[in-house]
Amino acid sequence: MKKNLLIVGLSAMTCLGLAACNSTETQIKQSDNKVQADESKKSEDKTQTITYLDKEYTVPSEVKKIATASLESMEDAAILGVKPVGAITIAGELPAYLAEDLAGAKSIGEKTQPNYETLLGLKPDVILWTSKAKENVTEQLTKVAPTFPYSHISTNWEDNLNLMAHLTGKETEAEMIISGYKKDAEEAKEQLGESLKGKKAMVLRIRGGNVYVYPESMYLNPVLYNDLGLEVPEVVKSAKAQEVISMEKLAEVNPDYVFLQFEESENADKPKALEELEANPIWKSMNAAKNGKVFVNTVDPLAQGGTAWSKTAFLEAATSSLTE
Repeated sequence: MKKNLLIVGLSAMTCLGLAACNSTETQIKQSDNKVQADESKKSEDKTQTITYLDKEYTVPSEVKKIATASLESMEDAAILGVKPVGAITIAGELPAYLAEDLAGAKSIGEKTQPNYETLLGLKPDVILWTSKAKENVTEQLTKVAPTFPYSHISTNWEDNLNLMAHLTGKETEAEMIISGYKKDAEEAKEQLGESLKGKKAMVLRIRGGNVYVYPESMYLNPVLYNDLGLEVPEVVKSAKAQEVISMEKLAEVNPDYVFLQFEESENADKPKALEELEANPIWKSMNAAKNGKVFVNTVDPLAQGGTAWSKTAFLEAATSSLTE
């Protein structure tokens, strides 16, 4: 009997010991899980997820240093009053039309040729690149910092501006710029009224000595055709990207108004391309040339067209020119 009691006693003590061990193990596991959860939460608190043009990007929760590696993002930074730590340069200098607004930004390379060493040294929180770039360059930039392929499509201008605003806490300013532009565009459309009915207007650009036309949704075209409501020429409707247009084809369109953009750095091998175009007999025979309705560089020739900065500047210039 005593032997049985001893066995029972030992069994009970063993069970209690095992229970205690199990309890300790459970507490350790719970503690480990809590530590992991806390670390996960801290990690989440340090980052944020941003959806831009239907794609998600993870960036620091507080973005302090932005590298604007495209002219589009530089224009948005300028109009919002954002000071990037780095920006692209033209021949080693900030573009003149943005230089004052972006003063202090360090050169991170030339257009389409980012300097990776400089970017690494700046340690940006995000890089605003360009959607026109080659995929392998974009991949290299993502190794430096989260990289957004900032859209060059003009109809994405609001998405671009709102991205910049979200990253920099300037949402209110962006809303004011967007609503202000739309109000001004509506008023300009009413001002022009029926005066341009049946008239043809085109935006052309001289690059490498050739004359280019753009699709309806690119460059400065949306201001003319979407916002001011001008008729879209067939050659613009059919363009898939920026395309060279011959003098003969241009003569067939015979535009009444031409907004012609010419930048010297884009015509280094053809510095007299503008003069030669203006002296071309076919060019001189068109309505726009004959009637003095060719407007050269109404906005800075480096302006990208599809940004709040470009649209605001061109809307004012185009409205003034079209009412002359």
